[in-house]
Amino acid sequence: MSLAPPLKRVFALADANSFYASAEKVFRPELEGQPIVVLSNNDGCVIAQSKEAKANLDIHMARPWFELEAEARKIGVIVFSSNYELYANMSNRFMATLRQFAPQQEVYSIDESFLEMTGMNVNLSEYGQEIKDTVKRWTGLPICVGFGHSKTLAKLANHCAKKQPVWNGVCDLTSFSEAELNPILEKLPVSTVWGVGRRLEVKLNKLGVHDVLRLKRADPKRIRDGFGVLLERIIKELNGEPWLEMDEMLPEAKQVMSSRSFGARVTHLEDLQQAISFHAGNAAERMRKQGLYANAVYVFIQNSPFDQAEFYGNSQTVALPSPTDCTLQINKAAMWLLKQIYKPGVYYQKAGVMLMELVPEGGKQTDLFGYSINSGKKDQLMTTMDRINKKYSRGMIKLASEGIEKAWVMRRGFKSPNYTGDWKQLPKVR
Repeated sequence: MSLAPPLKRVFALADANSFYASAEKVFRPELEGQPIVVLSNNDGCVIAQSKEAKANLDIHMARPWFELEAEARKIGVIVFSSNYELYANMSNRFMATLRQFAPQQEVYSIDESFLEMTGMNVNLSEYGQEIKDTVKRWTGLPICVGFGHSKTLAKLANHCAKKQPVWNGVCDLTSFSEAELNPILEKLPVSTVWGVGRRLEVKLNKLGVHDVLRLKRADPKRIRDGFGVLLERIIKELNGEPWLEMDEMLPEAKQVMSSRSFGARVTHLEDLQQAISFHAGNAAERMRKQGLYANAVYVFIQNSPFDQAEFYGNSQTVALPSPTDCTLQINKAAMWLLKQIYKPGVYYQKAGVMLMELVPEGGKQTDLFGYSINSGKKDQLMTTMDRINKKYSRGMIKLASEGIEKAWVMRRGFKSPNYTGDWKQLPKVR
């Protein structure tokens, strides 16, 4: 009795189209078909754009907005400041929707997710259209889906689905024979391969490897000797041999950082204290969501290296008496650190707090009598704060040291409402 051959692995990559711009359009349907750009922190540079903006405006990513604004306004480009609260919430909805379609999921980035479809008895092209239509219906986000026998091929399939209208947003490379697949790969520049950056592309071009098919056919041993094991594995992936496994569980965080550039330069200690207190509270809240405790607190402040004044940047770290997730204790340590590094007369441009040496609850030390510093009323207080802030929006309950009038806060002059995170900012239906 002969054994059946092992099933070929099948991976999907679902990727939202122009994610930031698309998220802005979900609650503003009248913007459909309009050119949209999204700006970076402090409205500095263009970091995302809709396909209409790409077609009508010569925008290089990270180009300063002030250089483009006049031209963009002339042709009716609509501009938004980064609304990270909205994007995070829309990403969570997107990922939760995808989770319905496969037994294994790997969230790769804010707008991309791998799914493993091995052994699923479905027509992949039809299933991909169902995924695409369901995500659009449930979240409002347009996406593309690519299928391949490896994660690298799934990435390439997604690229084809996104760039070539003939695929209607879904490309299944598993349905092609070798003879049918190779002409497709021959038309793709080698830079479209996941993991091949600009510097690596230049080196491969010097060897005559200009397209994906040539890389696929390259000698793995020669590539390994010249470029290392990673590129050798990419070649195997291009040949349908999966070397990159699904990573369902994100690695446990080693640290949590909260930092931000100021909307205007800050020089007074009181304003810096408000900023550091905000970041301490923000980092602590994010850490608690992961069920982790900090052993150390790190604080940094700096002016801009591009200012005319001499550059000043400083940081310090302090170890905590025992691991804690308590905002009060973390904030107290952060305030002490700030006083050690603050230098009067400097116009500061950025500050931040990092919580370090994180451990899960099981690794939390207790004091000599077996009581955690984090026990009792402080635990209840943090739980209550988090519950209220989750229900009504972050900052509803906060430390007084965060202040009310925030002179330091990041400039976001074109920010859309926080539609999904604040009851007061829900869109109104007329």
